[in-house]
Amino acid sequence: MVEPKRITIVVGIPGVGKTTVITKTRDILLQSGYNTTVVVFGSVMLSEAKKMGIADRDQIRKLSLSGQQNLQNLAADYICSVKKDLVIVDTHLFVRTSSGFFPGIPQNVIHKLKPRNLILITATPEEILARRAKDESRHRDKVSIDEIKKELGLAISMISTISILSGSAFEIVDNHQGSSEDTASFIARILTRD
Repeated sequence: MVEPKRITIVVGIPGVGKTTVITKTRDILLQSGYNTTVVVFGSVMLSEAKKMGIADRDQIRKLSLSGQQNLQNLAADYICSVKKDLVIVDTHLFVRTSSGFFPGIPQNVIHKLKPRNLILITATPEEILARRAKDESRHRDKVSIDEIKKELGLAISMISTISILSGSAFEIVDNHQGSSEDTASFIARILTRD
């Protein structure tokens, strides 16, 4: 149906509903006959980190920058080995570290993955703050609406930069409360365009 190995990177700051939308997008694509999988970049990094004695994702961001870069390279190598027509990479554009913001998709990873599409999922700062407050699965740092606005601005800057570095098309897609089905359908259409 599509040429071999079409990789799409889908990103969004915590609380935009990225994982929910990605899951629904995958389901739509599978129902339409596309050989699709989702790879969670952080889960692959965690799998490698566990070999080094690290217990959870929140500890990864506390590693040295070179330690994080090593895990990113290992994750990119794994994604390149996946045998599916459509590979959706669920990841973050940046991670807060003690040294400042660290890119979730540095240039070396971009060059390994060679994504066809980049998708940034957004929501309003208020929606993001409310979703973060409800998520008990992670130990997130407390942030304000102003900090979320800064994160959204940074995300837009980074997705456009990654597009320039990779030559990949990018879309910014809103995922407002109650619209995840529509958002997923829109992304599925983007991913199946020739």
